Amino acid sequence: MSNKYMKPPSRKQLVILIVCIVTGFIIGYSYNLSKDNMKVTSPYIDQEESYREELIGQQERNKELMEELNSLQNKIRDYEKTFASNEDQYENLVQEAERLRLILGEIPAVGQGVKITLDDGEYDPNNTNPNDYIVHESHIFKVINELKISGAEAISINGKRLETNSYINCTGPVISIDGEQFPAPFTIEAVGNPESLIASLKIVGGVFDQLINDQIVVTIEQSGQVVMPSVNDKQS
Repeated sequence: MSNKYMKPPSRKQLVILIVCIVTGFIIGYSYNLSKDNMKVTSPYIDQEESYREELIGQQERNKELMEELNSLQNKIRDYEKTFASNEDQYENLVQEAERLRLILGEIPAVGQGVKITLDDGEYDPNNTNPNDYIVHESHIFKVINELKISGAEAISINGKRLETNSYINCTGPVISIDGEQFPAPFTIEAVGNPESLIASLKIVGGVFDQLINDQIVVTIEQSGQVVMPSVNDKQS
């Protein structure tokens, strides 16, 4: 019986085998290393992408907030302009309200002004009609109307503050103001610019000349301070 022996591999075959084994090992190791690297770097890539998206979102939000801020600033400027305009209107309304209260006599009047005194003329025995030289309500009306036209802020007669609806009647030698009687002489005081008031009264052919022609004794004085209580205050 013959024995058959396996032929041992040649040196060349052995080298090829070793090379194949080593090559397979290197390929396997490289593949596993690549997978591990991908597993390691993948979270960082995802996180970087997340940061990038968040940054873009913040930039968009900042842009929206900047536009909103500009819009609010424009509204504030509009409100400031409106407020400034309304503030001027408010001040004008306050001044107008004060002027109206002054005219109505609801607040005291204090300031420069004039004092006009009207008195009966001297008795003339040759004139049997006393109406020709005494002061009538028509004379007082002329003075009051001229004072109002020339800018008087407040007017009183013998200390009686006149209201917008005051009425004056003449009864012989006395006049009645809102039902209260006052004898001559009649002192009319007015708060206002004294130069303007006096110039208006003394204009040629004006109230002063007319009173003189009617035999009325007239004196006009400038007053440094005229004080009048409100119509609600008790007047003596």
